[in-house]
Amino acid sequence: MDIETLVNFDRQLLLQVNGSQSLLLDRLVLILTNALTWIPLYVALFFTVLRNNDTARRILLIIGCAALCVLLAGTVDDTIVKPLVARWRPTHDEQIGAMVDVVDGYRGGRFGFFSAHACNTFSIAVFFSMLVRSRLMTFFLVSWSLLNCWTRLYLGVHFPGDILVGLVWGIIVGLFVYWLYWRFTRHATANARFISSKYTVTGYAVTDIDAVVTVLMFTYVYAILRACVA
Repeated sequence: MDIETLVNFDRQLLLQVNGSQSLLLDRLVLILTNALTWIPLYVALFFTVLRNNDTARRILLIIGCAALCVLLAGTVDDTIVKPLVARWRPTHDEQIGAMVDVVDGYRGGRFGFFSAHACNTFSIAVFFSMLVRSRLMTFFLVSWSLLNCWTRLYLGVHFPGDILVGLVWGIIVGLFVYWLYWRFTRHATANARFISSKYTVTGYAVTDIDAVVTVLMFTYVYAILRACVA
């Protein structure tokens, strides 16, 4: 299978999942794809780090690692990869641009390879999953990232291939940043493994993890209600 065949398959697959006839779903997706919607989640993750780490150095290190995830994922993508590869977004693509279902005039920038939403959210999900070691948090963070990816397909601003590469890069960045974190803290945490139903093996309180999940669920409810009354 040659590159042109893959590109055409990517285009056709996008047209199958792009858009709908529902104005309610259109409004909901625009809310979900907005980074401001997820501020409560970021705040909840910050307070979880704050409550479960007893030194300012460790807290600042984790915050720095989260920032590094975004820097290596989305910033590298937006400033280097997208201009270098210069693959048009579906909404600007000469062959299918007119067929893409555009929501409320939103077309995104010119280039879309690869998806910054995918790599940013997945790098954060991977890093915090490795940091906290909670299956519940991992499930919800990965689901949150994949939901963000779906909104980009629905809006027609990324091809599935853009999303897939973004997810792969997000995994690489998340694992790499966690490895850096482990290198800085391995001596302090060599023998610190918690065996308790109240804590994860890395010492994070289950109640704080539940709080993060609750914030995420309330954010979903807020997004749905806001879409209904808009």
